[in-house]
Amino acid sequence: MTRSLMASRHRWIYLGAIVLLVAMLVTGLLTYSQLHETNEANRKAQQLSEALAAAGYPVPSQDQIVHTLGEDGGAVCDDPAGALQQAQWKYGMSTGAAGPGQRPVLSDREVVLAETIVLSVYCPDKLAAIKDKIDDLKLEDTVRN
Repeated sequence: MTRSLMASRHRWIYLGAIVLLVAMLVTGLLTYSQLHETNEANRKAQQLSEALAAAGYPVPSQDQIVHTLGEDGGAVCDDPAGALQQAQWKYGMSTGAAGPGQRPVLSDREVVLAETIVLSVYCPDKLAAIKDKIDDLKLEDTVRN
């Protein structure tokens, strides 16, 4: 009987060690995955910063880009052409007045084209669709530097 009692104790020790090893493995995998995502988000944010600066746009801070766009572009890449397909988008670019004074205005070319820079970094596969939509818009140089 003593031998079976010892075998039972050893079984619990082995089982406890296996559970502990599995828990450490899962923790390690989650930590690695989060670190990889953070590195990817920072890399893309740096790439976007450089592209915006090269095009002459003001560049937000690295943290702002990472928190807003993450590693996959967030809402910008979810449906980039969807907003352009809706008439509301065109009329959303207005004078800012309410009621009878509200009317659409021509949007600045540079403001709209800034989205193409973001798309080229975060979701280049969707860039062609948005360029077709932008080509259909009437844009002007309305913003003064």
